[in-house]
Amino acid sequence: MTFKVHIQNNINNLLNQEDTDGDKKITIEDQGPKAFNLISEDGQSMLIEGTYHLSNLLQELVIQKQLGKTFADIKLKNIIELPANRISRMIKDFYWKGLTRSMDELGIEALISDTKNDELTASVLPVYVPFSDELAYTYYTSLENKLPIKTTKLPVDITPDFVKSINNKPGILSLKLEENQNEIKAVPFVVPGGRFNEMYGWDSYFEAIGLLCDGKVELAQAMADNFQYQIENYGKILNANRSYYLTRTQPPFYTSLVLDVFEVTQNTNWLESHLTTAIKEYETVWMVKGKRLTNNGLNRYFAEGLGIPPETEKGHFDDVLAVYAEKYKLNIEEFIEQYQLGKIKESELDSYFTHDRSLRESGHDTSWRLDNVCADLNTVTLNSLLYKYESDFAHIIATYFNDKFDKYTSTEWKNKAEKRLETMYALMWNQEKGQFFDYNFKTKQQTHFVSASNFVPLWTGIHKNDAPKMVHSLMNQLKESGGIAGTSRAMNANLPNNAIQRQWDYPNGWAPHQMMIWKGLKARDFQEELQELVYRWLYMITINAVNYNGTIPEKYDVVAATHKVFAEYGNVGTDFEYITQEGFGWMNASFQFGLSLLSEANISSLNKLVKPDKLF
Repeated sequence: MTFKVHIQNNINNLLNQEDTDGDKKITIEDQGPKAFNLISEDGQSMLIEGTYHLSNLLQELVIQKQLGKTFADIKLKNIIELPANRISRMIKDFYWKGLTRSMDELGIEALISDTKNDELTASVLPVYVPFSDELAYTYYTSLENKLPIKTTKLPVDITPDFVKSINNKPGILSLKLEENQNEIKAVPFVVPGGRFNEMYGWDSYFEAIGLLCDGKVELAQAMADNFQYQIENYGKILNANRSYYLTRTQPPFYTSLVLDVFEVTQNTNWLESHLTTAIKEYETVWMVKGKRLTNNGLNRYFAEGLGIPPETEKGHFDDVLAVYAEKYKLNIEEFIEQYQLGKIKESELDSYFTHDRSLRESGHDTSWRLDNVCADLNTVTLNSLLYKYESDFAHIIATYFNDKFDKYTSTEWKNKAEKRLETMYALMWNQEKGQFFDYNFKTKQQTHFVSASNFVPLWTGIHKNDAPKMVHSLMNQLKESGGIAGTSRAMNANLPNNAIQRQWDYPNGWAPHQMMIWKGLKARDFQEELQELVYRWLYMITINAVNYNGTIPEKYDVVAATHKVFAEYGNVGTDFEYITQEGFGWMNASFQFGLSLLSEANISSLNKLVKPDKLF
């Protein structure tokens, strides 16, 4: 059944009747009659009832309005669409498109806005290009008379001092351009969404999982190609392609992305090119002694940089800075100015910001697990991912390159992986507690901080006899109503009563943790636990979207199973009108990937909104 209706009249009437709190959405918190009589241009009527169906009607009207139409053909099947099916369809057909960017003439204007704080967006956007990329420099310079941009060539040697010197002129970093028959096009990429309007490091891998689930292999491959460009031109996979991230990388997922794309394309020339770059990243980013490689043979996050990270919101560090401001009898703003100019020297504060940058390099910004200690830790996640790099190198070389690539054989990489795992077991494994812990290489002690990241080795590799013990610890210490919490309830109870709510900690849960753990449970054949955890996560996403106009945010409170998160930074992806245009990158991916893992029976239950506790 299809109804032809006047779009704006019905939007106005629908919101006037149902949107009682005036937020231009229809949610369970509105107090309208929850029943709207949709009348077609030829006089037919259809009664739309319930929050979910009414919000679907609003979304369908707005989708067609955005196409420039005055009248919409509203299909009943889209209004009464089963909820999990609808979320999946919207992600595949709309949200990925809303999150896709490109750094060419057609796309660069969408990147000008940088809303992480009020001081990051200028009327003219600086575009920084690598010293050796003449194509990019010539191209962006040629656009300066068309677009509000200013092209600047970076020096050959990008130092922390240089990065600090341009923090008052923050801009976008160029990514890969391709020239074909005298036409230049940018290699596209996906952004997380909301205030994160650039290509992020580890977000990109999880987004690519979702893209591959949806058959968008060319876009996933483009993400890998942009990773390669970053390593070759900036020396690392960047935290993100903004100028203030030049000294900071993120967790290493490059080989995982390359293998996932290659599984679809089977392009060995492409694989060879990316293998060369991945080995370069491994050797020059992660295995440099005194930087990210520590004396025990394991690795740490170590983001270089000077002063206060410029992307943080004003007031974020006030609790830390207040003590120093009082010491110098200055207010906080005065202290910040003098500290940033180098007029005040405080080695302990310098150390704090090294830890803070390193925490951000880990992707977990922020968590009490890493606060003021990150650069002293061999973290479980990082060393697990580097173990996977070494194992992936061995596998690729043995399988596709006749057991010899460059100066390495597969056996050499296998030996490196085995040595790393042996060291991880010696320093990080806790038999009594059934999990790995971050290791403080200065105090020579495990942290005993229970977190979702402790269970990444289920995916990347462990001694198989330890899997049951790990899964038991996981399900007993971190499982909540909506899935796996970032840290445990017990860790939260140990914090002072006035402790700031860190967004990566209990009670919040995050898509990358779920997805890595699901991969581990699948690899170890823990099907019951896999089905339960996937279902809990997808049910939470689905019921929140049903009740709140399709909302898909950055993170959830997995204890209350809600998108209403009360923590630093709020919750990206909840601030929209009428319809979300993009969801949130890795949350979209987790939904699509989760559906691919869920049994048909559980997908049916999900569409019927059967609560998890009725099933598990």
